[in-house]
Amino acid sequence: MTLFDPPAEVVRETANAPLAARMRPRTLDEVVGQEHLRSAGSPLRRLVEGEEPMSLILFGPPGSGKTTLAQIVSNATNRRFVQLSALNAGVKDVRAVIDDARRELTYPGRQTVLFIDEIHRFSKTQQDSLLGAVETRTITLVAATTENPFFSIVSPLLSRSLLLTLQPLSDDDINEVIDRALRDERGLGGAVTLDDDARAHLIRMAAGDARRALNALEAAAGTSDTVDLATLEKAVDTAAVHYDRDGDQHYDVISAFIKSIRGSDVDAALHYLARMIEAGEDPRFIARRLVIHASEDIGMADPTALLAATAAAQAVQLIGLPEARINLAQATIHLATAPKSNAVVQAINEAQADVRDGLAGAVPPHLRDGHYPGAARLGHAQRYVYPPDTVDGIAEQQYPPDELVGRDYYRPGGHGAERALAERLPRLRAAIRGTAASPPD
Repeated sequence: MTLFDPPAEVVRETANAPLAARMRPRTLDEVVGQEHLRSAGSPLRRLVEGEEPMSLILFGPPGSGKTTLAQIVSNATNRRFVQLSALNAGVKDVRAVIDDARRELTYPGRQTVLFIDEIHRFSKTQQDSLLGAVETRTITLVAATTENPFFSIVSPLLSRSLLLTLQPLSDDDINEVIDRALRDERGLGGAVTLDDDARAHLIRMAAGDARRALNALEAAAGTSDTVDLATLEKAVDTAAVHYDRDGDQHYDVISAFIKSIRGSDVDAALHYLARMIEAGEDPRFIARRLVIHASEDIGMADPTALLAATAAAQAVQLIGLPEARINLAQATIHLATAPKSNAVVQAINEAQADVRDGLAGAVPPHLRDGHYPGAARLGHAQRYVYPPDTVDGIAEQQYPPDELVGRDYYRPGGHGAERALAERLPRLRAAIRGTAASPPD
């Protein structure tokens, strides 16, 4: 258990404290990013500027400012601040904090802010032990989590708290954090210069995490007053990936990634995936390309490829990096090793081409909507055969407009699951069109 009796910034600003701790913002106005939480009239600002206790759940990626906001809430109102880590604290520790908080409320009448980092690691029993104290406002709970709170935090605790979602810091935000650290007396005080190449690599390497950026900057500044790319690489033991997210390398690497998957070279695909991740590429961009590729170059040859790609995209949204790199790798391996077919994209391309060329005749009357008065008098939905009522579940009747009868768009290939479709589809079409000797299996 860590207890910060104010002012906590005294601890943070000692010369021996890490750079990230010395540069920790002390007020909401010093916070970089998270404008949606800091705006005038926002719940967080009202909590910081007022005395009303309000428990918070801070949900966001590492280095986005969860601990900082917790300490700002405490210091702004001169509350007692106690910090627990869910990694090593138990129910006994929680109860001890609550008992102390009750004594503080009695004398000298001071509110206690309990900050629990990584609360998603608390069991249900541990989380339940907080409910009574939160309900009676014996403590003001500020809990931080990197996992979706609707899955990782018990509903009663979530309903008693205000949920605030923090976003990863943008490149501009990280750049501002670096600038402050270089010039501020609490930081490096102008004693260190940072080359443009090193700055660009530091921003990429941070991937929205301010703490990671400051730790890397401090490591490099400890070896030289002038930090260039080579110095930074040596200090943090991370080679610069020559990759510009807005330049040619962005398009070249993603192109090589997709073409490696299309070519079934799983190892090359994983290499390009690793390059993009290490360079700080937006994982959502990678996931979107996987979803597209799953239908464009695999399609019905392996219908589960789209499910795998979509699941990876959802995982990226749910948990983010660094853990989502595993989900992206799994989807990449699935798609690279799957049988390939472009029959799906060819089918929709040909269908759209016919529509653009004017082949879009009237919908056959028996297929038109019949759910309104007068539809029957127009002949709509009459003589329609409901396929599930037939013996084979297939009805002989016309579906396309007259101009498109007999036109085939989807032509399955001979790989993977499409091999069976290639055998079944001609019999299916013949049964529908009335030219089959026997229905398909």
